[in-house]
Amino acid sequence: MTSAMTAAAGAKAPVGRQRKRPGVLPGFGLSMGFTVVYLSLLVLLPLVVLPLKSASLGWEGFWRVVTTPQALYSYQLTFGAAFIAALVNLVFGMVVAWVLVRYQFPGKKILDAMVDLPFALPTAVAGIALTALYTKTGWLGAPLDNWFGLKVAFSPLGIVVALVFIGIPFVVRTVQPVLEDIEREIEEAAASLGANRWETVRRVLLPTIVPALLTGFALAFARAIGEYGSVVFIAGNRPMVTEITPLLIMSKLEQFDYVGAAAIATVMLAISFVLLLFINLLQGWQARRGRRFA
Repeated sequence: MTSAMTAAAGAKAPVGRQRKRPGVLPGFGLSMGFTVVYLSLLVLLPLVVLPLKSASLGWEGFWRVVTTPQALYSYQLTFGAAFIAALVNLVFGMVVAWVLVRYQFPGKKILDAMVDLPFALPTAVAGIALTALYTKTGWLGAPLDNWFGLKVAFSPLGIVVALVFIGIPFVVRTVQPVLEDIEREIEEAAASLGANRWETVRRVLLPTIVPALLTGFALAFARAIGEYGSVVFIAGNRPMVTEITPLLIMSKLEQFDYVGAAAIATVMLAISFVLLLFINLLQGWQARRGRRFA
């Protein structure tokens, strides 16, 4: 009788008053507090210092520093080269990931390990190697210059080549796990229903990997914007020709113009944040669209 009454009382008790079981992981308050403090010290605080440092110029002084012809050209070159390199990596990174996932061939493990080489290789070493390779007397630079008239080293094209080199692992490693999760039976089912190879790729595979492609593009683009070590050797660093914004910031630091360097860095920070926010919103829209049509 007592057990029945207790069960009935428990059943009538409001859901909101029921005691919640503690989770396996640490409490939300402790975890959230640690996360906020950690990110504030390592990410937020250094980023806040930039606009505060440049604020000493005043609005007119800030605008004058960040809109000089040299600075405007460096923005155009930096973001343009980063965008082109990210697009190249978007296409060829997907192809590399597809080959690594779908095919078996001798040396596959070696090729898979080579994808991560730009992660481990110091950027200065990569810049020296690319410069030696693409100069007029280099193994690739000589035939490109003699046969096609393409000058890679010490030109904007060389900057794009360096950014492609350091950015391709981001696309491959982002797309590769998604391709591994796609079962071959889905492609076979599409083929049995009359879809040709292109229709299978366009209607079955691409909708699944588009969010991963956008993420890889965003990561490669963000990495290319801030790249310095591999670009500084192959670019030639000529003002108004091959001078990227990170190099311009370093030049101002060498001249002890810390406020001017902070002002240009603030512009880079703002533009990068807006672009990455747009890409993240696009990823969210694509994910919602995929769930709606799933």
